[in-house]
Amino acid sequence: MSTDAINNLSPVWSRITNILVDHAEGAFLYAADGRRYFDFTCGIGVTNTGHCHPQVVAAIREQAGKLIHGQANIVYHQPMLDLTAALLPVLPKGIDSLFFSNSGAEAVEGAVKLCKHATGRSNIIVLNGSFHGRTHLTMAMTTSKTGYRTRYQPLVPGVFVAPYPYAFYYGMDDEQVTDMALRELRKLLKSQTAPDETACIVIEPVLGEGGYVVPPTRYMQELRALCDETGILLVADEIQSGFGRTGRYFAVEHFGIVPDVMTVAKGIASGMPLSGVFTRNDLAAKWQVGTHGGTYGGNAIACAAGVATIRVLQEEKLIENAAARGAQLIAGLRRLQKDFPIIGEVRGLGLMIGVEFGRPGHPDPTTTKATIKAAQEAGLLLLTCGTFDNVIRWIPPLIVTEAQIDEALTIFASALDKVAS
Repeated sequence: MSTDAINNLSPVWSRITNILVDHAEGAFLYAADGRRYFDFTCGIGVTNTGHCHPQVVAAIREQAGKLIHGQANIVYHQPMLDLTAALLPVLPKGIDSLFFSNSGAEAVEGAVKLCKHATGRSNIIVLNGSFHGRTHLTMAMTTSKTGYRTRYQPLVPGVFVAPYPYAFYYGMDDEQVTDMALRELRKLLKSQTAPDETACIVIEPVLGEGGYVVPPTRYMQELRALCDETGILLVADEIQSGFGRTGRYFAVEHFGIVPDVMTVAKGIASGMPLSGVFTRNDLAAKWQVGTHGGTYGGNAIACAAGVATIRVLQEEKLIENAAARGAQLIAGLRRLQKDFPIIGEVRGLGLMIGVEFGRPGHPDPTTTKATIKAAQEAGLLLLTCGTFDNVIRWIPPLIVTEAQIDEALTIFASALDKVAS
């Protein structure tokens, strides 16, 4: 296999590995040199059903022979209707209007545009540590790292930032961090953007790029109540946390709340480019016809893959497996934490788990990156996250088995040993 073309790819992509992949199956990537890797990156949380699941592959092949592209302004096509019908029973109650797009950033842009139309308000509140995309608007909404915004400013105005209830970072317990974060949010609404000029609050129900942080339940419930009180719309960015990743279809289910708008992508179609802006019909009716759209949104092949993905999640009980394997993984990582005190915290929901290195105020990205490198050399692919790059995120496919989790933990333990020695 020729690698000459690598030199012609844009260098703007940061690189995690230099592995040249030949093929993939299930939880594994197979390199061109024949080496096998546990893929616990999932293409950054995309391949929830594993690589090349037979049902998804079959749906893609069948649809490719019928219709590759039918633009949504021009025609209806059956895969989009089938996907809508498959989604409605699993979405939070009351979410019944679906707009399909291509990528997560597009979905977030669409959600903000919807909220501005529905409320007649202009401003947005995001949470510190957020990642919502790389377009000009979503960059302005992204606060996880300065690197995503470097030399692109000035950015889109009207975006305000409140603290995420990140208990470990602040050295607080759940009750203390909830009180602090809500207090600062209320202050922001008095000092920077008034409720009557604030269209929406956009939150990741589990903070993704910012460190895989699970917010306290009381915070999420009081945030919902605050939005109800002020008429601000609550947008749940479920792009990374959706479709079974946290052991529920959507992370908001863990907190007993329903957002006004949801953005989804990644796990929806097992690797095909598809995303969505999902909301209530009464809000969707306020989105002026023709003011949003897209050429490729809701592509027929991608929608067919989405239908197959939901079927696999249900038939193979992958959401239940995510909950069980997540509990196994967290327990194993916490056992390792006792032997390696450089691990400050293990946290997560389902198979969306973060391992933070260091102590509050003293992040340790050096050990984090060295551990990632040692794990890769031993055949386990993992990613970092967090503002200081001191969190290792575990996002294996939802098909992962008990034995595979045990093997991955053994590799990780060896990597920690190697770095510590």
